[in-house]
Amino acid sequence: MRRSAILSIGFAVALFAVTSAGRAFAASETVTGTLVDLQCYSLNKAETGNAHRRGTAQVCAQACAREGFTVGLLTSEGKVYEVKGGLAANINAKLVPHMSHNVTITGDVTVKDGVSTITADDLKMNGK
Repeated sequence: MRRSAILSIGFAVALFAVTSAGRAFAASETVTGTLVDLQCYSLNKAETGNAHRRGTAQVCAQACAREGFTVGLLTSEGKVYEVKGGLAANINAKLVPHMSHNVTITGDVTVKDGVSTITADDLKMNGK
C-alpha cells in the first residue's frame, strides 16, 4: 500500500510538471498583421485580401472564416500565426468582419511542431 501511494504521488508530481511546462512556453506578445484565410493563403501566398482570384466571391476570406476555416495573422515580415481562443470562438464571429484588415492582437504565443499560435479574446483594428 505504501509503495502504491508513493507511485501515485510521483505520478501526480510528474503530471503537474509536464502541464506546467506547457504553460511556461506560452509568452504574452503583441503582434500586428493582416488577418488571412489560412486555407487560401497556403495555396497561394498572394491571397491575402478578401476577394480571391480563383473564385468569384468578393468576400471569400470572410465567407471561409464564417464557415470555420482557420484564420491567420500575417505579419509584414511574413510570419504567420494561427488565431485561437475567444477571437476564433463561435465560428470566428469576432474575426469575420476584420478579414484582410490590419489588426493588432495581444495574446499568448506558442509554437508547436513549427506552427505559431496566438490565443486571445480581443483585437485592435489598425486600418484596412
